[in-house]
Amino acid sequence: GRLEFVGGGWCMSDEAAAHYGPAIEQLALGRRFLRREFGACGTPRVAWQIDPFGHSRQLAAVFAQMGYDGLFVGRVDHQDKATREQLQEMELLWRASGSLPPPAADLFTGILPNVYNPPSGFCWDQLCSDPPVVDEDSEENNVDSIVSAFLQIAASQAESYRTNHIIMTMGSDFHYENANLWFKNMDKLIAHVNARQANGSRVHVLYSTPSCYLWELHRANLSWSLKTDDFFPYADGPHQFWTGYFTSRPAFKRYERLSNNFLQICSQLEALAGPVAQEGPYGPGNSSVLREAVAVAQHHDAVTGTEKQHVADDYARQLAAGWESCQLLVANALASLSGSKENFIFCNGLNISVCPLTEAAGRFTVILYNPLGRRVSWPIRLPVNGASYAVTDPQGQPVPSEVSPGQLPRPPARPAVWELLFQASAPPLGFSTFTVSRLSRGDPRAHPARTPVLSQPQEIQNEHLRVLFDPLTGHLKEIQNLDKSISLPVFQNFYWYNASVGNDESPQASGAYIFRPNSSEPIPVSSSKRVSTHLVKVGGGDGVPGAGGVPRVLSPQPCLLQNALVQEVHQNFSSWCSQVVRLHAGQPYVELEWTVGPIPVADGWGKEIISRFETTLQTDSRFYTDSNGRQILERRRDYRPTWNLSQTEPVAGNYYPVNSRIFIKDKKFQLTVLTDRSQGGSSIFDGSLELMVHRRLLYDDNRGVGEPLVELGADRQGLVVRGRHLLLLDTVESAADQHRLLAQELFMAPYVVLAPGGGPSYRHGQPSLRQFSALRRELPPNVHLLTLTPWDAGTLLLRLEHQFERGESVNGSQPVTVDLLNLFSAFTITSVQEMSLGADLPLNAISRLVWTPAIGPAQPRPVPKLDPSRVTLQPMEIRTFLATVRYKVPG
Repeated sequence: GRLEFVGGGWCMSDEAAAHYGPAIEQLALGRRFLRREFGACGTPRVAWQIDPFGHSRQLAAVFAQMGYDGLFVGRVDHQDKATREQLQEMELLWRASGSLPPPAADLFTGILPNVYNPPSGFCWDQLCSDPPVVDEDSEENNVDSIVSAFLQIAASQAESYRTNHIIMTMGSDFHYENANLWFKNMDKLIAHVNARQANGSRVHVLYSTPSCYLWELHRANLSWSLKTDDFFPYADGPHQFWTGYFTSRPAFKRYERLSNNFLQICSQLEALAGPVAQEGPYGPGNSSVLREAVAVAQHHDAVTGTEKQHVADDYARQLAAGWESCQLLVANALASLSGSKENFIFCNGLNISVCPLTEAAGRFTVILYNPLGRRVSWPIRLPVNGASYAVTDPQGQPVPSEVSPGQLPRPPARPAVWELLFQASAPPLGFSTFTVSRLSRGDPRAHPARTPVLSQPQEIQNEHLRVLFDPLTGHLKEIQNLDKSISLPVFQNFYWYNASVGNDESPQASGAYIFRPNSSEPIPVSSSKRVSTHLVKVGGGDGVPGAGGVPRVLSPQPCLLQNALVQEVHQNFSSWCSQVVRLHAGQPYVELEWTVGPIPVADGWGKEIISRFETTLQTDSRFYTDSNGRQILERRRDYRPTWNLSQTEPVAGNYYPVNSRIFIKDKKFQLTVLTDRSQGGSSIFDGSLELMVHRRLLYDDNRGVGEPLVELGADRQGLVVRGRHLLLLDTVESAADQHRLLAQELFMAPYVVLAPGGGPSYRHGQPSLRQFSALRRELPPNVHLLTLTPWDAGTLLLRLEHQFERGESVNGSQPVTVDLLNLFSAFTITSVQEMSLGADLPLNAISRLVWTPAIGPAQPRPVPKLDPSRVTLQPMEIRTFLATVRYKVPG
């Protein structure tokens, strides 16, 4: 064939900062488009990830489960590549899962010879400066020299590859605007090289495609070296580690994550309400705008933060447009499901404590939608101006609530808004509606809520955890898990690495892609040893649930209100860096909400800000990071599993992508930190763990962005970024039971919709529902509902996954069986077909090339007959179904 589609996703996604959920969806979206437009011929057989800056194990597993025969990559660490060229291991078999039985996640992987560029001297685009092939009868005729140079390059390349076929990529960035130049010269090259066969040359050149090349490799019937780790971090030379983009543009990274969260809620509600979601009382709703915006945001120059500022602004604009059309859809669906046509209000500014309705109204309703397959308890924080409020749950029972000082810094020109706090719970795949009424208008500021505490706070505690602070410095000092009676000294502080502008060793500067500190020792953000802190304990009131006791700042004696809703220590590290250490009642983790920025650069120094945790754990150079939010990989400082590393950057060369979690452990205890977006992280010395939260740089790193990463933000002063780290201290055996579920709760977080209340009935005579669940029963804790979205008329796409790896939990890692037919209450499933992960092919239609690893063959297992009433999931398995459904007729 001369033409084929490779890759076939909505974009060529990043592999470090992309989460597996949206990464799967963008691939499925592109594949569905190709199938719709081009039929079966449009189905890609080869994954084509030629530009992402490192390659992940989880994404390789995804490609395998979508039915791809192989993967081609362009960028591999320069030391790794040199070793592979020497050993003839440029083509290999990647075993991309330790849980799925081989060859389910085995993927043939080929490393291209020149990233994605043509061989040196053979670039014939209008952007190139190489001489064209001149074969006319003239003194400029250069056929002999060009053919000889080409044959030499081909012979040299062939030495690094195992078969008598080699691949060359002829093109590059922005090429083929004038395609004639390329083809005219390639036609001549092919003709003249092949003409040499008459003189004994054994080289034959032809136009080909990646899958034709792959087919020939398969026909060679060889066995291939096996790889089980991943291709991170990537360096294209000494001192040039592409580990900065793990954190670059942290606000956009969070917006992408939130947008996918809202897309899942939008898709679920569209599936649960049926067609009325698209054509309801609030106007035409449409989830495809957000779906396409989230899909393109997975691009390797989007979520990565490696685009120009105006391009980043455009990605954000596309996401915002998607939110708008999905909010219409959500309003239509909620009205239909609840039976009440409320004036639904989406407070998009809650992250900066802005919501005109809650600040002004004396009465309003709060609808909490939960997209997870199990009940969730979730803290609600709403900006208010009253002194006390009464909150009632869906059954009309009072819910304890408090009014607390809002978090600083606040947006300019805003009053000192207070926050109403209460703990809300929502059923699986459903919503709960709460009513809030103001009891007294009194100004909460009249109460002495934030008088400075003279001595430093020493501890906060709830029923699960006690967190201790150093009374002299104000820093976090120790965490105690009261359930397990274990404690661990944990010191936490913020530091900044001084970004290199290049030096004698290398001119490489730190930039959007590349992290290069000019010293391995970071500088503390706080110039003094002492961090200014104060303690806020909110709770109790006068013991009456819902009476809304006034917030008090307690003196730091270890006396505790056991019924406190929340306890917080506010730490101030500098004018541009602060943190709230928070314990909510009932929550088995410590929440650290950090606020960083605008990063000051008037001193001429770019800065890369980290939060570092130091413990007494004996970690033996090892730490653990997730792969795209799913599998966990062991990392070792200054070490690579497949080659002898010569380390040139002791900090940047040990940074790895952290999509959702990073942890350290010894024989007994494990400290896990969960993130709310992708960040770079590492353990630079034993017992420590660090995450880069923000960066602001003054120089370009010369990799194509063409501008420094300065992010001025809306006020042109520099970006302020806020985020959360959740800390879990547990035994090694039971750590996964906590972090697996909590990571999904962060990723698929419940969502708040507000309304003034008192809206008319959706249908005449229909009673309104204050609580709704689309599931007949909760899903087991190890099962996650990954996808629920409308597909074609009357059909829904459904993905269920086992969210534990093999052997990481005694109970969690067991196989689990779900009855699909009796799972949902919102509709009746009338028939089910099992599909490949991409949902574009029936599972039994997938036939992949089978490759033999050097350790011996693994035979593919036959697809078992589907019994939808008994769907069994093995560890890390994702199963995909198209379900035909019938909606209940309202009445």
